[in-house]
Amino acid sequence: NYATSLFNEDTIIRVTGFYQRVIEQLIKDQAQSIKDISLLTAKDYQTIIYDWNKTDAPYPKDKTIHQLFEEQVARTPNKIALVFEDEQMSYQVLNEKSNQLAHHIRSQYQLMHDKPMQPDTLIMLCLERGFDMIIAILAVLKAGGAYVPIDPEYPEARIQFIIEDTQSSLLLTQSSLQDKINQVLESESKQPCQSIWLDQKPYQAESSTNLLPMSQATDLAYVIYTSGTTGAPKGVMCNHGQNIKVFETWSDGVTLSEADHYLIVNPYFHSFGYKAGWLAALIRGATVYPVQTFDLDNVLSIIAQKRISFLPGAPTIFQSILGHPDRESFDLSSLRCAVTGAASVPVQLVKDMKHTLEFEQVYTAYGLTESTGVVSLCRPGDDFETIATTSGKPMDGIEVQIEKADGTLAFADEPGEIQVRGFNVMQGYLDDPDATAETITEDGWLKTGDIGIFTKAGYLRITDRIKDMFISGGFNCYPAEIENILLNHPLIADVSIIGTQDARMGEVGHAFVVLQEGATIDKPSLITWSREHMANFKVPKQYTFVTTLPRNASGKVQKFLLKSQT
Repeated sequence: NYATSLFNEDTIIRVTGFYQRVIEQLIKDQAQSIKDISLLTAKDYQTIIYDWNKTDAPYPKDKTIHQLFEEQVARTPNKIALVFEDEQMSYQVLNEKSNQLAHHIRSQYQLMHDKPMQPDTLIMLCLERGFDMIIAILAVLKAGGAYVPIDPEYPEARIQFIIEDTQSSLLLTQSSLQDKINQVLESESKQPCQSIWLDQKPYQAESSTNLLPMSQATDLAYVIYTSGTTGAPKGVMCNHGQNIKVFETWSDGVTLSEADHYLIVNPYFHSFGYKAGWLAALIRGATVYPVQTFDLDNVLSIIAQKRISFLPGAPTIFQSILGHPDRESFDLSSLRCAVTGAASVPVQLVKDMKHTLEFEQVYTAYGLTESTGVVSLCRPGDDFETIATTSGKPMDGIEVQIEKADGTLAFADEPGEIQVRGFNVMQGYLDDPDATAETITEDGWLKTGDIGIFTKAGYLRITDRIKDMFISGGFNCYPAEIENILLNHPLIADVSIIGTQDARMGEVGHAFVVLQEGATIDKPSLITWSREHMANFKVPKQYTFVTTLPRNASGKVQKFLLKSQT
């Protein structure tokens, strides 16, 4: 007999097998140490280490990002690369403008330092979304440097921190940000830094020819800073080669092609907007439509007028489109492919995206800054449940394992920390070897800090962040799992769970709930519904009804703000 509310039959069968293997090995050698006894059968080992991880992925070796872009320019010079508001730019013109700026960056660096610029030189960018941002990133790469994106919305203290941490002497920006930038640069900074105001076009007199290559595939392409919500931000270093391999593989997986019209609503300082955004699109020869801010009416108009086919974004973007009162007045028939993630995805949302918005393909994916943006991805033909409740299978060439708290490998459906090894693992944190050593093991495993499981089919399901898990009455509670269940309630539009202190249980779940427009429900009714759909220890004991959840630019809920309200 066992508690069916806590365990399913497969778990009990697996635990029984563990006992059997322990007994069998002790009979063979009664003197052996407990730590030397393996719970894995040969079949288990084959499944966990090999079947769930493919390690063959062809990609263009020994090339840089800008070399691949220049090859695409040679193939389709007159094709439109960018469309922003009422302007457009061909691949040829984009290449020429980025070449001019790259020549200017090199000459300015030479003037400042009295020596040529070298690979891995860090150049900061603080720009609004639009043509200048994409020209600037390509220019930095062509000049041989690595770019450091700074969100214009960052507080001055964070911008100052990045300048000091990178020791960068060049900042590409624009006049609309002049007051903020000058305030930062005129503060008590120990790092001299020169601004280049791109809207003033100081590079127009420079040559528009391709530069002689300086960078190699192993040189840095960028340093992107982590969010820093649990400490000081850290600069994640990744090189050209791993970016190319990740996003060639990703582009193949989501069927991105030269024929696509790609709408970018995600921020450029984040992997979703930069690497899975314009980088993948331009390398594949697609046409990119960046938007300055997410304005729903404007986005729907662009989709209809520009025949947008490819739209990645957080789940809230698609929920907003589905909920627009005049959605049917916009022609959205061109939409072909959607990629989502970064938050809980309800099964019903995936169904609505396919049936109501008529996307041919909907993909969910998982990744983090330290993994060059991607770890796993759903596959064409995956069913609604798989797309919504998992993040797909590991990309080809990437190994993923789930490590339990005791250091042993997890079986299917057993939670533990997701660890990643392969070409996508960052080069390290900028000038922080201690933090790098804490995050990447000696044998190359990246400790993600995320809790997850492998399903029996080898799909990765993200359960939660280790830091977000709470323990109620001795049981581990994973907020993302509870959120996914609650999102199936017909009256709930959005929800976020945090753990709060409780005198009897230690911690209990606190649900911040956004109801569907016009819906009403009380706490007792929600508790009753929850008890019917999840184990009792998972049921939130506290509820706060809100009109919206605080999210950052990449769509993730800022739970520290919710905790400050309790």
